[in-house]
Amino acid sequence: MELKLGDVQTTALIPLAVKANETMSKNARIKDPKAVEIIKALRIDTSKYDKFMSHEGVIARTIMLDRQLKGIISKVPDTVIVNVGAGFDDRFSRMDNGRIMWFDLDLPDAIAARKKAFPERERVTMIAGNALKSGWCKPVQNALDSRRSKPVFIAEGLFMYLTLDQIRTFLEVLKINFPKGGILIAEQNCKALQKNEKHHDTVKNTKAHFMSGTDSGQEIADLTEGFRLVSEHSFNEEMKKYSIRGKLFALLLPKMNDRWATFKW
Repeated sequence: MELKLGDVQTTALIPLAVKANETMSKNARIKDPKAVEIIKALRIDTSKYDKFMSHEGVIARTIMLDRQLKGIISKVPDTVIVNVGAGFDDRFSRMDNGRIMWFDLDLPDAIAARKKAFPERERVTMIAGNALKSGWCKPVQNALDSRRSKPVFIAEGLFMYLTLDQIRTFLEVLKINFPKGGILIAEQNCKALQKNEKHHDTVKNTKAHFMSGTDSGQEIADLTEGFRLVSEHSFNEEMKKYSIRGKLFALLLPKMNDRWATFKW
């Protein structure tokens, strides 16, 4: 498999490497056979993409988001979900109940790479497009026409690579194109991490840069009218369950970890 990715899209290799190595570990907390398959096909040295804190962070955010999405799907079995900045994520395989409709959205180079790794699947559509422009919305709108559910958008490992102005643009794209409302579940990083990106254990090994950070998801909700913050949970809540280092990090640096924030409009 030949891989060509832009600077930010290369960060998709971090969760890919983590999920692959976790899946192959003795007491795996998550299972992602596709990640293992892709890593082996690419023959990637995962060492620079899989360090302790990033590993534990990716596992925590995966467990937390999977849990939240399963809760939503259990209540609304025909949910339409859009994975914004999908990279090589295979969450659909863990979420599929035989009824959901799923869209994987990413920039053209990332989708081109994704299409080499993932086969065409029923109820899954890959969209090459810019999340900050409305061009990608039509197929999602068409899917919603046949369903009564409101759309769910997930943005994992995305907002920190966007400026606040770009995030505002994205929120306005959602609000304009999906006027009946929806749910956005977006990963947040903190301002301190943005300022100290050169010390990040894995992102520093890429050419990507953190473009923004928040101390509260309310700062995102305040970017445009109509959005409200529903809940926010630090990855520490999950990370501290598994290791002494995770417990110490949560205790000593409670605000330094990333968070899942849920918004509605």
